[in-house]
Amino acid sequence: MYLYHYGIKELPFTLTPNTSYFFGLPSHKEAIDVLRTALKTGEGFIKVTGEVGTGKTLICRKLLNELPGSFVTAYIPNPYLSPAELRRAVASELNVPLTDHTDQQEFTHRIQQRLIHIHQQNKGVVLIIDEAQALPVESIEALRLITNLETESRKLLQVVLFGQPELDEKLALPELRQLKQRITFSYSLRLMDADQVYQYVRHRLNVAGYRGVEVFNQSQCKRLFNASMGTPRIVNVLCHKSLMLAYGEGKQQVETKHVIHAIKDTEAAIHKGFPLWFMFTLLVVISIAAAGGYIAYAGVTF
Repeated sequence: MYLYHYGIKELPFTLTPNTSYFFGLPSHKEAIDVLRTALKTGEGFIKVTGEVGTGKTLICRKLLNELPGSFVTAYIPNPYLSPAELRRAVASELNVPLTDHTDQQEFTHRIQQRLIHIHQQNKGVVLIIDEAQALPVESIEALRLITNLETESRKLLQVVLFGQPELDEKLALPELRQLKQRITFSYSLRLMDADQVYQYVRHRLNVAGYRGVEVFNQSQCKRLFNASMGTPRIVNVLCHKSLMLAYGEGKQQVETKHVIHAIKDTEAAIHKGFPLWFMFTLLVVISIAAAGGYIAYAGVTF
């Protein structure tokens, strides 16, 4: 690719959630602070929501990496599971042996014994579920029943749910009101503003090892912001394409035309503004229609 051209050690704008690229956006730092506080106080359910591409999985992995040794963690990245599959996934993460014929009662007993054993070691257990909006309703209820296991002073199992805004819609269902009432801490991730996009782009290039002249200027980053509305994932896609275009022309710095082409080539990007010829044509059509005339335009898509 363009590693040698820009003198970097790795691609700076991949979509893989890499915690070494964690930028520390105010929204991300606040989410992690909320999670740490909630886990320390022993709360049962904690929820973090955000739109697609806002960095939920990155925060999730950073939390997993940074939890102190006083916590035992279980992580479920793909929760589209039936209640039985969910129970087995939890048991597997906590090293609880189950047979093919283990029923729910036996499962509950074994999980409880494992949680009590961990609690006796003065440790807490945290179950982290990514993409939690994919949990079927019946599996969410099964999850609530698992968290009923507790001592007189605290829950034996704490649950952190990461999900898209659809998770809030699902938890608003009447049949899930008991679980919703147990969510004591929640946080909604915000998108980046234009200045944060500029700082974010510079940060990722620096982490990748870039030490040359500025690649993206503030004006170009404003375009990136307008096209992405501050969504980190879309910014990554646009920056990667812009770098490829500049590399293809042997340029060390990205030019505005490269950013524009990258935006046009990305379906998820927002294309603001119309060409002048299109606006002129649209005004003509409106004027004729207002005068009671009729005109048919072929090949113009509104």
